[in-house]
Amino acid sequence: MTILEQPYAYSHRELVEPDWRRFPAWRDVTPAEWASLQWQRLNCVRNVRQLRKVLGDLVSESFYADLERDREERATMSLLIPPQMMNTMAVGVEPAGPGSLTEAFYADPVRRYMLPVFSDRATEWPSHPRATRDSLHEQEMWAVEGLTHRYPTKVLAEIVSTCPQYCGHCTRMDLVGQSTPVIEKLKFEAKPQDRLTAMLDYIRSQPGVRDVVVSGGDVANLPWPRLEAFVDELLRIENVRDVRLASKALIGLPQYWLSDEVRAGMERIAATARKRDVQLAIHTHANSAQSVTPLVADAARAMLETGIRDIRNQGVLMRGVNNSAKSLLDLCFALLDDAAIMPYYFYMCDMIPFSEHWRVSVAEAQELQTQIMGYLPGFATPRIVCDVPYVGKRWVHQVSEYDRSRGVSYWTKNYRTSIEMQDPDALVRTYEYLDPVDTLPAEGQEWWRKEAIRAAEEEDGSCR
Repeated sequence: MTILEQPYAYSHRELVEPDWRRFPAWRDVTPAEWASLQWQRLNCVRNVRQLRKVLGDLVSESFYADLERDREERATMSLLIPPQMMNTMAVGVEPAGPGSLTEAFYADPVRRYMLPVFSDRATEWPSHPRATRDSLHEQEMWAVEGLTHRYPTKVLAEIVSTCPQYCGHCTRMDLVGQSTPVIEKLKFEAKPQDRLTAMLDYIRSQPGVRDVVVSGGDVANLPWPRLEAFVDELLRIENVRDVRLASKALIGLPQYWLSDEVRAGMERIAATARKRDVQLAIHTHANSAQSVTPLVADAARAMLETGIRDIRNQGVLMRGVNNSAKSLLDLCFALLDDAAIMPYYFYMCDMIPFSEHWRVSVAEAQELQTQIMGYLPGFATPRIVCDVPYVGKRWVHQVSEYDRSRGVSYWTKNYRTSIEMQDPDALVRTYEYLDPVDTLPAEGQEWWRKEAIRAAEEEDGSCR
């Protein structure tokens, strides 16, 4: 009898820390230096000149030119890559002279979203015609500056507008990071401490709010004493029952979470959380299995040892990065098996400018959700969700209607956001999410071409 192979073959893979010495700039870096948070921060790649120093001639001049053009014409996020994250690109390929890593860098999934180049971007549709800078309308729902109140029982506190690393697909590209030639970033107006105080006062005034996501930016970029003081105050608010700290630094800069100051501080706030019967967790962001290294696992274990409830991963589903069942399952098992990080969500990439080459259609997301079912434990099987403007997270199979020709999906909701408390139609109307145009059939793409022309003519007329 013939035994057929499973669509996905599981095998446990030991985590490996790639050898950073393969890059010219880091040939003499010691393990102690690599483990140093200060060294990692000081040696981040912030521009093309610094990337050249790290890689030298291992990638071609055409790659650097491709990157420079993207920085000038397409990039919505400034460049900032810690050595730890840089080192997870082009793994398993030994340098063999000038240009020997060019092909590997072009193909690399981590490079695709941390170091995007112009040739990655979609040609005809680099942006969807209806893409917006704040695609989720979070700022419209600010109860106070930086505090988004979208869900009935949960708020999002953007306590800082910087990160230790910048992802090209960042949904908060409107506010986070330094300005680029393409995007002039908005800035918080209030003083940092005044904003945090206002957030705490608002949460105290809302007994229906029980769940606070502390984010930004990245909490790892707020000085630890200020972060601890803010979280400690949150934990003492009577109605708060869940606090989540959002930090991609667990993946991109685990040295931060392994530092003595942070470990000791997390033990203190975890103890306070237990006394107050509040669930304290960390949410992180890994998109590719190769980003999960022994140092990441060490940092995750160190945090779990402080007594927090859980560490969960919220990845982003992106073309060329993880849009296959194998890549998603490889990542989930790497997180779960050795790092004890719970696969939680994969968000569809949001409809921000210049993101079309990353985005997938709702239909593709639904198919991927089906393909990953049954391999992971049920409690660790991530949901693929669509963050629908003015609605929030919806499992991709919750779509109400779906026009696959034009790529328009329609969604409903069962709660009012903070800006709809006097809107009688909020719970009966449908809300749209739009597929990337290049995934549509020919007639759908033609419809959007005409729609883009019509919108441009209307805008031109209104400006006269």
